[in-house]
Amino acid sequence: MDCIYKNPNAPIEGRVKDLLSRMTLQEKIGQMTQIERSVATPADLKDLSIGSILSAGGSGPFEKALSSDWADMVDRFQQAALASRLGIPLIYGIDAVHGNNSVYGATIFPHNIGLGATRDADLAQRIGVATALEVRASGIHYDFAPCVTVCRDPRWGRSYESFSEDTNIIRKMTSIITGLQGQPPEGHPNGYPFVAGRNNVIACAKHFVGDGGTEKGINEGDTILSYDDLESIHMAPYLDCLSLGVSTVMASYSSWNGLKLHADRFLLTEILKDKLGFKGFVISDWEALDRLCEPKGSNYRYCISTAVNAGIDMVMVPHRYKQFVEDLTFLVESGEVQMSRIDDAVERILRVKFVGGLFEYPFSDRSLLDIVGCKQHRELACEAVRKSLVLLKNGKNPGNPFLPLDRNAKRILVAGSHADDLGFQCGGWTATWHGDSGRITIGITILDAIRESVGEKTEVIYDKYPSPNSLAGQNYSFAIVVVGEPPYAETLGDNEELGIPFNGSGIISSIADRIPTLAILISGRPLVLKPSVLEKVDALVAAWLPGSEGRGVTDVVFGDFEFEGRLPMTWFRSAKQLPMNAGHNSYDPLFPLGFGLTCNKEKPLE
Repeated sequence: MDCIYKNPNAPIEGRVKDLLSRMTLQEKIGQMTQIERSVATPADLKDLSIGSILSAGGSGPFEKALSSDWADMVDRFQQAALASRLGIPLIYGIDAVHGNNSVYGATIFPHNIGLGATRDADLAQRIGVATALEVRASGIHYDFAPCVTVCRDPRWGRSYESFSEDTNIIRKMTSIITGLQGQPPEGHPNGYPFVAGRNNVIACAKHFVGDGGTEKGINEGDTILSYDDLESIHMAPYLDCLSLGVSTVMASYSSWNGLKLHADRFLLTEILKDKLGFKGFVISDWEALDRLCEPKGSNYRYCISTAVNAGIDMVMVPHRYKQFVEDLTFLVESGEVQMSRIDDAVERILRVKFVGGLFEYPFSDRSLLDIVGCKQHRELACEAVRKSLVLLKNGKNPGNPFLPLDRNAKRILVAGSHADDLGFQCGGWTATWHGDSGRITIGITILDAIRESVGEKTEVIYDKYPSPNSLAGQNYSFAIVVVGEPPYAETLGDNEELGIPFNGSGIISSIADRIPTLAILISGRPLVLKPSVLEKVDALVAAWLPGSEGRGVTDVVFGDFEFEGRLPMTWFRSAKQLPMNAGHNSYDPLFPLGFGLTCNKEKPLE
């Protein structure tokens, strides 16, 4: 073989250098460009040597498209890329942040906040394995996960994407990377990307760095901290990610002490690449370059030059890619961006493509299709739900626990906005970017699971919003009331009040006044629990955003399994107390970080 880069047996660094030496400036800039599926044309993929395509949240081949439909689409794009002069395969990326959540019928796992409540590194690793298989089944090679953000303020709209407010818990849960990418062998060089094989994906640690520490929890806001605090609180999980061979890192929309991360050469280049030795590529967030000037994107050339010189290697453009290619070409030709910076970026991108086996196996593996949403993966999701549930109250007095519930009770009332809503149960980043209500994918609601769990003679009455009249004289044994937040993503979820939406507190109160009540809260973060509500309910469970497998909830409340979850975040009394984290001097929570009861006894705090 005369082309070293085409030889699968040649060392990766030799292949990278050989391919780089053959590339024109236009081909190099093409590799640095990531575009959205909706604007990608076969001609441009081929002629511009585009390096990567992504699907935004909900951007699929068509509504309710199955994994096989996705694989057909990705393979078509790949065919066009391989027809380019040098035949460099493209990387297709997607936000599979709790399973392959854009794809209809995929297993939807609990969001990260629920996994943080489990503290179970082995479980996270197994979820990574399952997610990688389902992502690869859809033809996709690259997963924008995990989010290793440290959420210091639940007012932030991305709280549920964080495992915890506690850096150490997040460090533990970075094990999900070894599930997604595979386990690097002994002696694997720190910071060098690793992907084990065709059943694994290229992972992405995000968002570097401090995204969860912004003032007042404002999304894309400013994290005001000393470097030492930034390092010890927010950067520490990235050390674990790098030691596990994470292949890519996504920069954060947020700023550190007033400077946007996408423009911060000190953090992206001097710290992440030079000091920490990261050898994969740094990718921008969606349209993040446009945010580097006011009004957004007005001086695009300046935005590109600032970000690329700061250390961004691949740019999630995602739409106006011709403008991006033209402007970056001008910047290189005019000397504003050095050729050495371009070569460094492209080297990193090619390295990840070779490590990921894309040159050998560019197309989807149809043998994986049967694994999507399979029984084994749904059972794993069920296990994750069971372990994530945090019991906050059990019985009105300690000697008389309310849970577990009697599955053979005569009549059970099930009520509330979230009892029979699969979309609400899954949360944001499910089917679409911000999520939705209703049967948006395949799964089991909590109501479905209750009906499956109770005895043959038990009558289950579902009344979403019962009136006092409809409750009178019904002789219910007990009520299960499921309330919580609607789905949201990013800035749409920023919230200063943090009350229970849809009059959740009112519904709990009116039912608990008349019937012994278990309240289940479906939310992406702690919410305000009024003292009167807490007093009236007999039991209270925080179920986070459990995903497609509602059976995990009933498995525990009916006593087949014990409660194991512990709070991954401090449960505040009032939003006025925020931010409030464990270790603060004025720490006065309703429930502290690490709190969680069992049906038998209180767990010791961590």
